[in-house]
Amino acid sequence: TRARALPGVKAIVTHENCQVVWGAGSIAGGGQYNDELKKITRQRRYAFNNPVRHVGEPVAAVAAVDRHVAEEACRLITVDYEVLPFVLDQEAALKDDAVKLWPEGNISLNARNEAVPNVNRRGNIAQGFAEADRVFEDRYSTVMCHNAQMEPRAVVAHWEGDKLTVYTPSGGIYNCHHDIARDLGIPDEKVRVVCKYMGGNFGNKNQNQDTDLITAVLAKEAGAPVKLEFSRKDDFVGMHGRWPTVQYYKVGVKNDGQLTAIQLRTLSNMGPYRKNNGGVSGIDLYDVSHFESTLYPMYTNRTTSGNFRGPTDPQGYYPIQSLMDDIAYALKIDPVDFILKNMIKPGRNANFTNYTLDQCVKRGAELFDWKTRWRPQPGADTGRLKRGAGVAFMSFRSGVGNSSAVLTVNAAGQYTLYVGVTDVGPGAKTTMNIIAADELDVPLERVTVVWGDTDLCPYSVGESGSRTTIMTGQAVIEAARDIKQQIAAKGMPTGSALLKASASPTPRLEGKRRDCFGAHFVEVEVDTETGRVRFLKYVAVHESGRIMNPLTAISQIKGGVGMGIGMALHENMIYDQRTGAPVVTGYYFDRVPTHLDVPDVDVEFIEADDGHGPYGAKSVGESGMIQGPAAISNAIYNAIGKRIKDLPITRDKILGALA
Repeated sequence: TRARALPGVKAIVTHENCQVVWGAGSIAGGGQYNDELKKITRQRRYAFNNPVRHVGEPVAAVAAVDRHVAEEACRLITVDYEVLPFVLDQEAALKDDAVKLWPEGNISLNARNEAVPNVNRRGNIAQGFAEADRVFEDRYSTVMCHNAQMEPRAVVAHWEGDKLTVYTPSGGIYNCHHDIARDLGIPDEKVRVVCKYMGGNFGNKNQNQDTDLITAVLAKEAGAPVKLEFSRKDDFVGMHGRWPTVQYYKVGVKNDGQLTAIQLRTLSNMGPYRKNNGGVSGIDLYDVSHFESTLYPMYTNRTTSGNFRGPTDPQGYYPIQSLMDDIAYALKIDPVDFILKNMIKPGRNANFTNYTLDQCVKRGAELFDWKTRWRPQPGADTGRLKRGAGVAFMSFRSGVGNSSAVLTVNAAGQYTLYVGVTDVGPGAKTTMNIIAADELDVPLERVTVVWGDTDLCPYSVGESGSRTTIMTGQAVIEAARDIKQQIAAKGMPTGSALLKASASPTPRLEGKRRDCFGAHFVEVEVDTETGRVRFLKYVAVHESGRIMNPLTAISQIKGGVGMGIGMALHENMIYDQRTGAPVVTGYYFDRVPTHLDVPDVDVEFIEADDGHGPYGAKSVGESGMIQGPAAISNAIYNAIGKRIKDLPITRDKILGALA
């Protein structure tokens, strides 16, 4: 009441007068994935939640004539908190006496409303271990890393009658558009989302956000356009990052190095809401007949976890490839030879559209000069500075799918391309321009691109999952081919007339698996007195099909390497164990790598065309980050002879291992 009485305050919303479900904030709540999940109603997430389940959840929002009045009104709002017990650790959350975040317990419900782990099997795990000559077991852990994109949330919403327009940093304007409409209970055509340029995505801006919903509700209540802008701290404590994990492995192997079985039990820390699946990848990289993976997606009172570049991969590749590295040393096998022997291959467990993983590994070893840089005896160097080399490899989905493009041409021969992409940094708009110009066989300046507006542009899958070039690019090609056929049949338009073509292809792989491939090799120097890790050489070899835009493709790999370094050595969203509050609330304390921390990276692409996607193009954006933590972990072990099994591999952990 004090805030409402302040002159200039136009609207205040809280849980009491805003019961909007944030569907994209919780799989269970919104059911955005399939009809089965829509039946789950027990664990909904709202724009404003009561109880609040982590430090950083919004409890009230104010719209006023300027920011100063709005901030003063926020200070005048009195919140009566009941302090509740909390749990931050996923293993602790699984215990019988743990604090329960939901009445059903701390294991996230599946699509059948069951609080049980997710189990995935192939073959007979008992038989696989019986066939092994040796069995290795170990435990690894990874922590939350924030997406840490440069641009924080900044949303403008306004209503014109019953039509809502939202300007928001979204990597997927059509996904955001649909999600906003669904959550507000209005038709899709009554929502317009605009985002032309965006300062970074990395997985946490593809759907709608609570900021979009809160701003839209405030604008409705205030009867005026409203802008909501997050501070850097707001973004760090309120928005999701990569889910932390604890992983227990058991691996069976023959004396000749042939794997027989892999068993994994994972506990993923999802925070208080289930935004994503919490899975880890890595087992699927190995050609093994018997495996079993058990995943416990656990609720805790940390910030909600979600997608971050290669969502399930870096936190899965680091443990499994570290353990496989240890097994190779124990069997006295070169790690590269061990990889080539056991990595997934075309045949019994996979039917690929094309396969170049072996080429990536072999070419990387050649460029890196593996035999010279790798130490057969880990920690063998004498003196204060010890050097070591590590390797990791990658296979990442590059599937085809639905998207759309519209293309027009006028009498002057000027083409206009309409695509629903957003430019999040890698240059999706430019890439669509390149594809159209190439297919039309005209200069780039003859193609004007209209993008980033759901009222003007057709559907695009969004900048998520490294799918834009593959899917929307293929739609551009098919629209261009259509308009060329029209020109051939009718001639160029005259006067003010236009020729128009549209394409919405729905390609299929017919049971085949389409992946991009890669291998990273890294040499480090470890200072055994300070624990400092210095990079001496980094080689990244990738096969991502046909490379459309070499400069941005190379930059994507280099940027991914930088993120991998941060995850491997520095970043950790630390929480105060006494209060449950996050300690890391910005770039400085999170120690996100800068240009000064990232070495020169030698990037080489092996180009191939499997006949799918635009000219055979595959995924690039996420693949550059995936191998980093594993390769760096293996290089540090090769240097010091001690395995660090908990990320990040900080200086104190290195010194502790050497003590």
